[in-house]
Amino acid sequence: MITMRLSTLSYTPIVAALLLTGCVTTQTHDSKVAASLSVAKSGQIDEAIRQVEAQTQGNNKTDLLLNLEKGELMRIGKRYKDSLDAFEVADTKVKIWEETAKSSPQKLMGQIGATIMGDASRDYEGQDYEKVMLTTRMAMDRLNLGDLDTARVDIKRTHEREAVIAEFRSKETAEAEKEAKDKGVASTGKELNGYPVETLNDPEVLKLKNGYQNALSHYLAGFVYEALNEPGLAAPGYRKAIELRPDLPVLEDGLKGLDQRTSFRRKKGVTDVLFVIEAGNSPARQSKKIAFPVPTGRGLVTISFAFPVIYPDPNAPVINSIRVGNQVLPTALVTDFNVMARKALKDELPGIYTRAAIRAVTKGLVQDQVNKNFGPLAGLAANLAVAATESPADDRMWRTLPDRVFVARAFLPPGDYDLNFGNRGDVSKITVDGRYMVVPVRVYQDKTYLGDLAKFGSVTPVAQLEAEPEVKAAATPKSTGKTKPVVKAKTVTKTTATATTTTTSTK
Repeated sequence: MITMRLSTLSYTPIVAALLLTGCVTTQTHDSKVAASLSVAKSGQIDEAIRQVEAQTQGNNKTDLLLNLEKGELMRIGKRYKDSLDAFEVADTKVKIWEETAKSSPQKLMGQIGATIMGDASRDYEGQDYEKVMLTTRMAMDRLNLGDLDTARVDIKRTHEREAVIAEFRSKETAEAEKEAKDKGVASTGKELNGYPVETLNDPEVLKLKNGYQNALSHYLAGFVYEALNEPGLAAPGYRKAIELRPDLPVLEDGLKGLDQRTSFRRKKGVTDVLFVIEAGNSPARQSKKIAFPVPTGRGLVTISFAFPVIYPDPNAPVINSIRVGNQVLPTALVTDFNVMARKALKDELPGIYTRAAIRAVTKGLVQDQVNKNFGPLAGLAANLAVAATESPADDRMWRTLPDRVFVARAFLPPGDYDLNFGNRGDVSKITVDGRYMVVPVRVYQDKTYLGDLAKFGSVTPVAQLEAEPEVKAAATPKSTGKTKPVVKAKTVTKTTATATTTTTSTK
């Protein structure tokens, strides 16, 4: 039960008027993007992009969440430059959040108890795992555009962003506890009768270290650093991915084989191929009403508040392996955004409860005062008006992110291959080439989107490796009786993120 101190709340007719007016009719985010998600799943990615673009006009042009949705759909549609443009708009918003979190964290914490209308009226700052995935997505777009060096910059920013999030959330938790105490909210939120706590306490959620780090971001970091020949930075990326998703052979092999892959012992004439298979869409938050009994001077007043709920996906996609030509490669489930979203909600729930409890205390006092001063009929009207001012639970989430992400990796000789995911009927075709390659795939039940292949460096054909060319000496004039010594041609290959050049010299 919630306790309160009436002396800490000042009741005035103005406050009452504010609380007893208006009805919240804000459109939920899920309803804004539902049609776009549906047509994307059916294969109409251009129509999905058109629909979300229509929403990012006028006042919504710089909207954080809508630009995240637009950037992701454009990525699926292989419009990587446009995707980056949208992500950069969103990233500008997150950078502002980062700077504020570092320099003036109290400004962000001020929203904890600042609203009467519900969490949906607060400024949306993005879920923490969304902030991390934003820079990861920007790095992936740059890989598809052949910009390996700038992808490295985005990956470095991902690590820095994680550190900012960790520090800020620690401060926020302490501040929320202090505010709850100051407002007289004695409950810890364990008394949310009717809330499906099992959705937040299942083993998969409890296994997660936090609600913002994911193994995909760190494994990709390892791969990019390795492609840039920076094994000292690649190792921590692979190691962190294993820490976040332990006991997965695909991830463990990334670390165990690093020394060989970055030394002269590396396999010659083959391409190191990373497959990133993303399936479905991240979950939606649903709204569930929970009744709060609020004690007042005239007895208990019951007020209902909407709380967000995320249910596990009973039909979560499972892709245990992929077939590349005649080879079957095992995959690893490296990131489950349904589980991550529930972990983020679990961490957020105490703050949501605190804000709801403060609103309950305030609104309960209004009802009590109206009942006392204006009679039962006015009290009934007050009860209805107070209920009307409570909006549905905040459902804002990056919905176009995948539900699950799988990776597979193999050394493959250059050439053309048929590609099949999880024994699905549709077959994609790829051409393997380069020293390193990333194959991005988005899988829906009725449609598979194969992204552009990101290739880096060059591979010397095996036949050329087996027969090193020699330059035969030209005979000197017979009068000398001597010939010039045989010299071998020295081939120097220089690889950049976007091109490969080869020169030949002799010594």
